[in-house]
Amino acid sequence: MDKALKIAHFMREHDKVAVWLGVDLLEVRPGYARVAITVREDMLNAAGVCQGGVTFSLADFAFAVASNSHGKLALAVSAQIYYPASSRLGDRLIAEAREVNLTEKTGIYEVEVRKEDGTLVAFFTGQVVRRDMELKVD
Repeated sequence: MDKALKIAHFMREHDKVAVWLGVDLLEVRPGYARVAITVREDMLNAAGVCQGGVTFSLADFAFAVASNSHGKLALAVSAQIYYPASSRLGDRLIAEAREVNLTEKTGIYEVEVRKEDGTLVAFFTGQVVRRDMELKVD
């Protein structure tokens, strides 16, 4: 198993929110992550649609995996999200995180969250600060 995938599996097993969400790791490589969840009843808000915090958490986890995939500890310093569409019970949501810019100290990422039919549910942008610390995942 390559380093980026090892890091992703470690994060998936130890991130309590990712565990609660039931995140599936679909694809991981340096600077990139694609993850998914299926919307459950306990993820719905009072209007009967997926709660925005759930969608944000999925995007944030994809962002975390992509930004830490190089093996250097990366911590979010900012994030913003837009919700152009909603999702409902049973929808499969796929979050795809891409590295936009990487320096020794920072990284910028975009995450699209889509339903399986391609509908854009959320567009997330985030920035990380990269610490001078290697991740220990073994």
